[in-house]
Amino acid sequence: MNAPDAPVFQEPWEAQAFALAVALHERGAFTWAEWGQTLAATIKAAERQQRDEPYYQSWLKALEHLIAEKELVAATALSTRKEAWRRAAHATPHGSPILLENDPLAHS
Repeated sequence: MNAPDAPVFQEPWEAQAFALAVALHERGAFTWAEWGQTLAATIKAAERQQRDEPYYQSWLKALEHLIAEKELVAATALSTRKEAWRRAAHATPHGSPILLENDPLAHS
């Protein structure tokens, strides 16, 4: 268990994913019950596949699933953006912030 003064989120992206899920819910993109069911199913799928998946990784996968299911973003657009972030992460020197502008294909 975390110490009382320990951060709730281990990485900034976890807080951003949390905030995005809350904002989408508040805008009526999905109900909180839908969110809970999707997150639970995502966690159970990881357990069935015996993957030791961090909680917010499951949170992100559930969020991506709902975004695609509700067609809030085209699946190809989501995939394209994820790849751009992956390339940006690989192109960013260790210790530096990962910026989408670091994607080598962003300038082509």
